[in-house]
Amino acid sequence: MSDLTGKPEVIVYVVSDAAGDTGELVVRAAIAQFHPIHADIRRAPFVSDVALLARITEQAAIAEAIVLYTLVRPHLREAMRQLAEEAGITAIDLLGSFIETLEQRTGRKSRQEPGLNHVLDADYFRKVEAVEFAVKYDDARDTMGVLKADIVLVGVSRTSKTPLSMYLAHQKFKVANVPLVPELKPPEELFTLPKRKVIGLTIDTGYLNVIRKERLKALGLPNTAAYATKNRIQEELEYAESIMKKLGCVVIDVSHKAVEETASLIMEYIRTP
Repeated sequence: MSDLTGKPEVIVYVVSDAAGDTGELVVRAAIAQFHPIHADIRRAPFVSDVALLARITEQAAIAEAIVLYTLVRPHLREAMRQLAEEAGITAIDLLGSFIETLEQRTGRKSRQEPGLNHVLDADYFRKVEAVEFAVKYDDARDTMGVLKADIVLVGVSRTSKTPLSMYLAHQKFKVANVPLVPELKPPEELFTLPKRKVIGLTIDTGYLNVIRKERLKALGLPNTAAYATKNRIQEELEYAESIMKKLGCVVIDVSHKAVEETASLIMEYIRTP
């Protein structure tokens, strides 16, 4: 949620000497526990010197932000800690204490090389390919995507189709998603797919009403628009239900579920013979 000016409830700087993927995933997982919430995640990747850390800390202090950092190099971790303390901001070290514990337990020094979890192996390239696929075939921009996908998500607007597509892409699934709108005919290709490939997403009317009103507010629009009325939502959900029955697909209720929870249910279903 946000106030009438659209100001986010929380701003988080994700600071890393690599890409920052790990930190952002942790932030998003935590924020999901407070859904719906208007959060502004600002990634600061590939930080290599203390001067840049100082500038980031200054910006975070002005924004009254939280800093979460995944810095592998010890001198950068220590500099971040000191800078945050001097600026009076909250800074969370996601990796440092565990790396130090491992060093103590094993008697070995860490390699202190950022980005080692992104070694360019086959798995990494599959993940990149899946993410690119999810972006290309988001919201049925190209209906051929439903024929190429491992998973096809269908549902009305604001049922987390896009976030789920991206999350599943990071698990190396190629995902296409198709919005179900009464005024638009679903692509014919959708009805040719094996039903186990298609996942229907539904949601409680009242809960979707709240989510859509918050979406309109974030866009600076009045929450009285037809998009967010209960009658319109009920019409859309009934239409979506009729399409899902024709498809014969499994249907998951995403009401009050975090993206990670829904994704886990989808993966369990897909992987079950």
